[in-house]
Amino acid sequence: MTTDVIVVGAGPAGAATAIFLAEHGLAVRLVDRARFPRPKICGEYLSPEAPRLLDRLGALKAVDAVATPLSGMRITAPDGTQLVGRYHAIGPWRPYREHAMALSREVLDTILVDRVRALPVELSEEVRVTDVRVAGDRVLGVEAVDADGRRLTLRAPLTIAADGRASVVAQRLGLRRPHRLRRMALVTYVEDVPDLGLFGEIFVDPPDYAILNPIAPGRANLSIVVPLAHAAPWSGRLESFFDARAKHLPHLARRIAGGRRVAPVRAMGPLAYRVDPPRTGGVLMVGDATGFYDPFSGEGIFNGLRSAELAAETAVRALRRGDLSAAALAGYDRARRLASRDKERVTHALQFLIAHRALANLTARLLARHQGLLDLLLGILGDFVPPRALVTGVRAR
Repeated sequence: MTTDVIVVGAGPAGAATAIFLAEHGLAVRLVDRARFPRPKICGEYLSPEAPRLLDRLGALKAVDAVATPLSGMRITAPDGTQLVGRYHAIGPWRPYREHAMALSREVLDTILVDRVRALPVELSEEVRVTDVRVAGDRVLGVEAVDADGRRLTLRAPLTIAADGRASVVAQRLGLRRPHRLRRMALVTYVEDVPDLGLFGEIFVDPPDYAILNPIAPGRANLSIVVPLAHAAPWSGRLESFFDARAKHLPHLARRIAGGRRVAPVRAMGPLAYRVDPPRTGGVLMVGDATGFYDPFSGEGIFNGLRSAELAAETAVRALRRGDLSAAALAGYDRARRLASRDKERVTHALQFLIAHRALANLTARLLARHQGLLDLLLGILGDFVPPRALVTGVRAR
């Protein structure tokens, strides 16, 4: 069978890309180095707008059956000021669902891969991509190794990199660049923490912040984001570092007192990095392969699904026209950057605020007096309110 598109990586962005393309009648080969189900480090949070894309993918019903709905976010400032924002319609903007969702990546990824299996997609697990085949100004496919150590050459007019933050495709094409924000996320699970359920929780305590997301009854994902330089010397003793750090975030420590850590601590860092747009034809990047900043809420899945939607639209047009040049594909990167640019600016501003104790406290006290502004900000972070609403002054009702 002739393959139209090779998709490298079967996480949410890659699986979504394969589904969208297959539904357009394209021949897709999806490869991943893992065998599913498999665990994955993640904040395990889906914004209120992510269900729109899961619905398009035919996966929402399965996700609804297992996800924990979150009515909003509870944010605790360094001085103990507590903010509670809820997801709801704001002016003309209405979320696809008036709640976020939390569920483990192992479960979410399995749901999406099972959806792939129901379509005429050639799914190859335990296939590790090792290099990119390039001739002149065009990517022609990838080199890979299967579970038995056999070398494979996979060819297609279009390759889509969905292989995450360690993207082999981005590295081989020389596209990845460091970011000045140097942080590390330490992630584990806790149980027996009281009153888990209705809200995701964020604890700001510069230079750190922590996210507590309830993903199942009595069980929560606990992530602590710290400066990379603080964690690096403890690479061989991450659990000791994590436990000590949690004790030194006083509001977090009180919140999880009596609970217990029930999984090893895993690390991911540096969190932020940049990826340049491809300079060659025949290739697109989606999900974390396009770069990553540092989402305050722990949410990056919506961006991955949205980039898959945009990439599929571009891929279908380019393949039907028979033009896979860099110029023909460049519209995707422009559309993706336009879709995420303003929210990234808001996130940059939040990162600056939460890095400075006095500013974080001042901002929290301001938002505590203006619930409408807090809900507006939560709508922006929840992907259903455009960031321009911060300056147009739309009032929450």
